[in-house]
Formats: sequence, C-alpha cells, structure tokens
Amino acid sequence: PSDDVPAFLSPSLKNDFPDPFSLQDMEKMADDLADSIADGRKIGVFADFDVDGATSAALLLRFLRHIGQEAPLYIPDRITEGYGPNSKAFQTLKDQGAEIVFVCDCGITAFDPIAAGRNCGLEIVVLDHHEAEDTLPPANHVIDPKRKEDTSGLSMLAACGVTFMACVAINAKLRAAGYYARTGLAEPPLKTWLDIVALGTVCDMVPLVGANRLFVKTGFSLMAHTENPGLKALLAVAGVNDAPTPYTAGFVLGPRINAGSRVHRADLGARLLATDDPEEAKNIAWTLNDCNAKRREIERQMIEEAIGQIESKALQNAPVIVVGDEGWHPGLSGLVAGRIKEKYGKPAVAVTYAPGPDNALEGRGSGRSVPGVNMGAAFIDARHAGLLIKGGGHAMAAGFTILPDRLPDFTAFLTAHVLKQQEGVPAVNDLAIDAVLSVRGATPALVRTIAGSLGPFGQGHEEPLFVLPQVRIWQADIVGDAHIRTLISDWEGGPRMKAMAFRAGGTKLGDALLACRDKPLHLAGTLKIDSWSGTDKVEMHIQDGAKAL
Repeated sequence: PSDDVPAFLSPSLKNDFPDPFSLQDMEKMADDLADSIADGRKIGVFADFDVDGATSAALLLRFLRHIGQEAPLYIPDRITEGYGPNSKAFQTLKDQGAEIVFVCDCGITAFDPIAAGRNCGLEIVVLDHHEAEDTLPPANHVIDPKRKEDTSGLSMLAACGVTFMACVAINAKLRAAGYYARTGLAEPPLKTWLDIVALGTVCDMVPLVGANRLFVKTGFSLMAHTENPGLKALLAVAGVNDAPTPYTAGFVLGPRINAGSRVHRADLGARLLATDDPEEAKNIAWTLNDCNAKRREIERQMIEEAIGQIESKALQNAPVIVVGDEGWHPGLSGLVAGRIKEKYGKPAVAVTYAPGPDNALEGRGSGRSVPGVNMGAAFIDARHAGLLIKGGGHAMAAGFTILPDRLPDFTAFLTAHVLKQQEGVPAVNDLAIDAVLSVRGATPALVRTIAGSLGPFGQGHEEPLFVLPQVRIWQADIVGDAHIRTLISDWEGGPRMKAMAFRAGGTKLGDALLACRDKPLHLAGTLKIDSWSGTDKVEMHIQDGAKAL
C-alpha cells in the first residue's frame, strides 16, 4: 500500500519501532526478569556459536553489565558439543552462580537439555527465532515469533532482534518499577547497540523487511561511527576504511566472527562484541582474523573433495545432494553445503563426524536449501521419524545430529521429503530482472541513488538485478579462489567497466566469460561502487549470462 512507502523508504525508531510486548509471553517474562534483577538474582547467558548467537549474547552481556551484573557466558564448542544447549553447559553456568539463564538463538526444540537445566535448579528463558513445534520446551519463558500462537507479525526477526526486543521490554519494566531512580544507575544506551543488531540480522540472512529493515538501516548508520571497541577493532583488522554496508557484514565481519567457533574458540565473537576494553578487542580481533585464514584453507580442501564425491557418483542428478566424510572438519559443514547449493542449484547437505557425549562417533549435518524446499521442516520430520538425534532450523538453513548407520535411511527419507515438497517438479532457479541498462548508463550517481533510497538490501529484499545487453568482453582472467574478473563495455564501445563473477571458475558461466571475446553477451548482475583507487567507479557482480542471438 502507498501508505507504507514512507515507512519502507525511511523507517524511523520514533514511528516504526515494533511493540516488544506484542511478542507472545514477553510481558510476563519482562515482569519476572525485572523482579529478579531488582532482587539481585544472578543471570547467565548461553548462546549459539554463530554471528546471530554472538550478537545476541553481546547484547545481553552489555545490558546486564549496565544494570549492575557481570553475567557468566557459555558458548558451546561447535565441534565437541554441537548445536544447542546441553546439561553440562547448564551445570557450568549454575556452578558460576547463575540462577536464571537466557538461551539465545537456539533452544526451541531442546526439550531434554532444558528439562535437565530446570532439574538442576535453574530458571530458563529461551530467546529464539527458529521453527517451533506444537509443543514448547519446558522453559520458564519462551519468546519466539515463530511460536504457533504468536500474533506479533515479527517472524522476520533474527535471534539478536528478539533479544533486543527482550532488553527493551525488561528495561521498560525496570524503569516503571523505579529501579534506575532507586539505584542511581543510568539506563542502558539501547539505541547505540543497534549496530550489533544490524550485524547479526544481516549475517543470519533473515528477510530485510519490516522491523529488520529498521534495525539494519539504523544500525549501519551507527556502525559508520561505532563506539563499540570490538566492531572498531574488527573493521580495522579487516581493512575496512569506508562506511560498513550489509556486504561488509556478510562477507567481511561475519566470517571472522564465525571463525573462532570453527577452531575451538567459540566464545571469541561474543566477547569481542561485548568488551569495553580496546586492547582486549584488538587482541580478539587479530585472533579471529588468524582463525579465519585457517578456516578458508580447510574449507577450500573440503569443497574440492565434496565436488569430487558429487561428480564421481553423479549426485548432482539427485533431488537433494548429500555428501560427507569422516575426515572433514566438523565446523565447516554449513559452508560446504552452501557452496554445493550455489554450484548445483539444488538443496544440499554436508555431513561431518565428531565424538558425541559418550565418545561414540556421530554425524553433524548442515543443510542449505533453495526456494520451495523447507529444510528445517524436513529435519524436524526426520527427527520425529526416529532418524535423527537432533534436527531443526530454518527453511533455507538447518542442521542435525545423526548416528552414522542411520545416514542411508535419512538420505532416502530426505529425498522423498524434498520430492513431496516440490510435488515432483524439479526446482528451477529463476532470475527476476529489475531493469535493463547500458554500461555507459551505469554511473556512480545512479548506484548511490538506488542504494540510498531503496537500501539496505539483503534476504527478502534483494538488490536490483540489472541486465547489461550486448556487452563486449575486452579481457577475462581467473583470480583468487576461482573468481572470474572481466573488463566489459557496450558492444559498440564506450567506457569500460570491471565485472566479477565470484566462484564461477569451472562453471558454464565462467567458461563463457573466458571464451567469448568476439561475440556479444547479455550479463545479469548487481551494481556496486568500487572506491579502491580513490575514484568511485561502478563494477558489476555477475550472477548469470547468456549468448546474444
């Protein structure tokens, strides 16, 4: 509706901030937590090991510090403990003095671990955004916009968004109860933490619509001048000199924050974003940068081996591609599954292996999906069918734990599930073109206008996709990790533009770009500003191409 246009183009905290109490059970949770804080009860934080979990944990640690508590933190080891809460984690937090534990970015399907946490005397609050089942875990409070009875309309939120809403709600209750007036403490500067919320929201690839658009637009304007020592240090280490963008978050900051958990340093991301000590921030940022370099090399080897499996067994012809190896690094299954999905355009699952709680080998799988296939629902159904130890997640990204001997049955179940979801019709990845443009018409002013008025872009609100018809390729070569770099112009001549096709080496697109020097091509992609040389230039990030007839 036209009435929604101003809120979409220029959302504001004053006019468009959602009501946190619209989330199911938020009112009661905030009342209980405000009373517990006033009574001096100690609160602990458990969070997932990805960027969404790290940002959620950092928000809570900062909030609790501002109201007078240094909260114990537990981030599970991605490799030895796997996803979600466990009884050891709850006992550890209890031994550190916690009476109440926030569980962030996980927990909605952790029935047994949360029951164990309750049995050891803890009160538990789940702040999650993953797919919920009809039955909820036995926590004291469960805040999840994907709960069946939730009518908030905030199902787009990442866990950091849910956590931010919880902080706002608890803060309001503390203010109303006179906590700040009584203690002399200043209220937490919640607005200034939206840079953390924006980072987690973009990296978790939730739809950038509604409240998420407000959080990201506001958060990135703050990030350009952030006072967060951890973000400052990470931007410096990564060599980011310009104002950060969602691209910066997703491809520069996010992988580094994630990297710690992939090499047994799972809590580094949360501690980086929560610290107020610049020296500690610099040390953690450099450590994460080193972790990320190691991660890249291991990932490259795994992807090569995965492609070898697929090609040798013709798995690319299956409705869903399932690969795995006992020698693969357990922390990189999601990245490998994502690369396979990108390369073959099909739902993909990568399985790695690690010792479980009883030291017996168990499979740790991650799935990445395509539109029309709900991976999270498939894994939940497989768990109910007795094929998985744990399983769940989002439609497009989900994970599971499995006994190795169940993998063949699970693969057959998943294949049937995907076929049923697609109703026997293979998934087709269409490109929706927004506009046709010449190379000479792609000016920096145009790109800045589009980004400024319609951005930020991301999942659910994609960047405009342009077609440059009849382009001439002047040069093309392979750079870095199988990327194709080209120099293009309109066929009849004129200014030349750099165009990149990332990870296109060895694909039909990459082969065409390297070979078509004497014939025109139509190219589809997004337009970016390149300021590397000190002068703003436009470059295209190529998504597809076609030979001009």
